[in-house]
Amino acid sequence: MLAAVPRESFPGERRVALVPKDVAALTKAGLQMVIESGAGVSALHEDGEYEAQGARVEMDRKRLFAGADIVLTVRGPGAHREFPEADLKALKSGAAMVGFLDPLDEPAIMKALAERGLTLFSMELMPRITRAQSMDALSSMATISGYKAVLMAAYAAPRMFPMLMTAAGTITAARVFVLGAGVAGLQAIATARRLGGVVEGYDVRPAVKEQVESLGARFVVLDVKTDEAETAGGYAKAQSEEFYRRQQQLLGERLRGMDVIITTALVPGKKAPVLITAEMVAGLRPGTVIVDLAAERGGNCALTKPGETVDHHGVVILGPLNLPSELPAHASQLYSKNVTAFLSHVVKDGRLRLDEGEEIVNGTLVTRAARSCTRWLCRLWRGSRRKPGPGATAGLCGVACNAPSCNRSQLACETRSLRRVGRRFGAADRRQRLSPLGACDGNVHCFTDGVCAGSFCGL
Repeated sequence: MLAAVPRESFPGERRVALVPKDVAALTKAGLQMVIESGAGVSALHEDGEYEAQGARVEMDRKRLFAGADIVLTVRGPGAHREFPEADLKALKSGAAMVGFLDPLDEPAIMKALAERGLTLFSMELMPRITRAQSMDALSSMATISGYKAVLMAAYAAPRMFPMLMTAAGTITAARVFVLGAGVAGLQAIATARRLGGVVEGYDVRPAVKEQVESLGARFVVLDVKTDEAETAGGYAKAQSEEFYRRQQQLLGERLRGMDVIITTALVPGKKAPVLITAEMVAGLRPGTVIVDLAAERGGNCALTKPGETVDHHGVVILGPLNLPSELPAHASQLYSKNVTAFLSHVVKDGRLRLDEGEEIVNGTLVTRAARSCTRWLCRLWRGSRRKPGPGATAGLCGVACNAPSCNRSQLACETRSLRRVGRRFGAADRRQRLSPLGACDGNVHCFTDGVCAGSFCGL
């Protein structure tokens, strides 16, 4: 199989999906690597470095896409809403793409690509399990963002971070508050501490208290009831309006007197929650700097303007976009390792081996070639509250997503999970019940009210 690495087309994107030192690992997996000329220049990698590792450099972008079996990208369609149509048209049916795709925010784009017969893997959907740690691109990029956010704050702040005792007097340390203690927040805490700041951190997930304190920061506990603050994957969950109202009230009192505030709160697939209202900003002292890492999702601060710097009565609000691209060398190094680890997992003997029952594949696979129905694609259809039309994306073994509902006596689809099916039926009986739809390695999707439920009915 031929794996292609194009030059990124997103405006201002300086990262590259693969660095030269990882070419050998993918070649060993049976892939032939082709790099578009100049793809790595912004990340400080010349064409000759790729050639020295055994990759071929292609000058013609159209030919690169036309010959690719797998395309490795940083911002694919979805994350890059204006991804060049010429590139997509050049791809052959059955080709695969790996990258950040933002499928939860751009379901229409994902559906359109499914109709083209493309197989799409979204790196931001990587499950947070031990086996997938080396593939977790979202965490890698969050590390870069958290670090860079503190440097931006230090540059914009009118005060220094460390405490200094000089002949002219003592300079007190900057007070830093980090909202959200995920990967980005923890890296921001660590960086602010290294610069000498006095740091406090807050998160709706009580489980991160130990991590915050291990970095030398104080974990702030607010008197507000939290309902199931964490998903099974470790991400923060959206809360009620009453929760956010009470949280804002308590945070407003806590943020007064801070020199730097860094917000990192995000909920996958949703608009960023507003944690700092305009009234709260009015209560901050002049010179305070807010760095809003959620700016691309609307922002955690009500006054954030994505991509701009706002001066609101002396309070400076930064809304940076695509921060990992500001440090392209290390961001590319980390992302390349994530992609390489993922491909080494799904490519065997030079071919894609996809077991949709396997957690990593099932978590990242958005669409599959041969017009198949995947867990994520069907979730997107359900989210749009409409059924696919005639001839829509088909499920495993050619079962269409708009097929009639499962006959409970035939397929036991009401169980909705392998575990419950396993308890109710023996393996032989289960295969017999699935046989009318033609089990594909024993895996057939459930259907409810004519829409693929996105879960497997059988083994």
